[in-house]
Amino acid sequence: MDKVSAFGKNFSASFTPFAARTQQYVKEQLGQAEDKTQLPPDYIELEKRVDALKQVHQKMLQVTSQYSSEAYDYPANLKESFGDLSRTVSEKVQLLSSATSAADAQAALTAPPSAKPQPKTFNHAIARASLASSQLLQQQHAGTGEDPLATALEKYALASERVGEARLAQDAQIQSHFLAGWSTTLNTNLMFATRARKSVENSRLLLDAAKAKSKNPGWHLPGQASQRAEGQGEEETSEETRVEIEQAEDEFVGQTEEAVGVMKNVLDTPEPLRNLADLIAAQLEYHKKAYEILSELAPVVDSLQVEQEASYRKSRDGSA
Repeated sequence: MDKVSAFGKNFSASFTPFAARTQQYVKEQLGQAEDKTQLPPDYIELEKRVDALKQVHQKMLQVTSQYSSEAYDYPANLKESFGDLSRTVSEKVQLLSSATSAADAQAALTAPPSAKPQPKTFNHAIARASLASSQLLQQQHAGTGEDPLATALEKYALASERVGEARLAQDAQIQSHFLAGWSTTLNTNLMFATRARKSVENSRLLLDAAKAKSKNPGWHLPGQASQRAEGQGEEETSEETRVEIEQAEDEFVGQTEEAVGVMKNVLDTPEPLRNLADLIAAQLEYHKKAYEILSELAPVVDSLQVEQEASYRKSRDGSA
């Protein structure tokens, strides 16, 4: 019987705070609470800033998470065969350079894969399409010298593949230096702040429940006997209520101070800005490499175009 009684007391001790918070919360929602302990203005301002920071992380990650998907810029309506993805453009060009016939050239384009399928990015797709187009022209131009458009397309294919590789390198940097950091801030640091704020709210509800109890000495939780019914005098009841309120106030102040520290730490940490700088640096490096690659290619293609136009005008003048 003593064990049953002890269990009942322990259960009541652990259940009472939850029940008090719940009852106080319901009363506030129904507009039945006489007063509500107000949080300090500085604390409320910190809460607003933390909420804004959380929204910023959610919005940015919603967009930048695309960097985790290799094919985020791959044409949705493009259908490439397994053979198209079997080898890199550079490998195919090397095999084509040793081809002595149309059959050898076709075999080079459809050679079995040497590694995993090639990346599905927009630039890699352009590279594969350009090389295939170059070979179509070369096959029909056999024996009459090089087709300048075919030559230009092959060079464009090689350059596009390099740009595609630079894009993949950018994505890897962004994943490790930006996405990982911002995800940690959102799912760890901001989560700690949310828990700390929840603890403040719980302690505030307990404090207000204790205050409400002091104003209504006959108030008791469902299932609990009234204190007066157990023979306690009014003065004893008042003293216990005062002690309960003081303890609840101390807990509320302690939880509030702890939450302020957690929120300030989240707001003041330099990690998000450092991660953003890393994102920009990765993008800059990618665009810089793309610029350098295309800057090398452009004069070569321009030269081919000038030579072709001169040849075209010469042939026109000769026929005239």
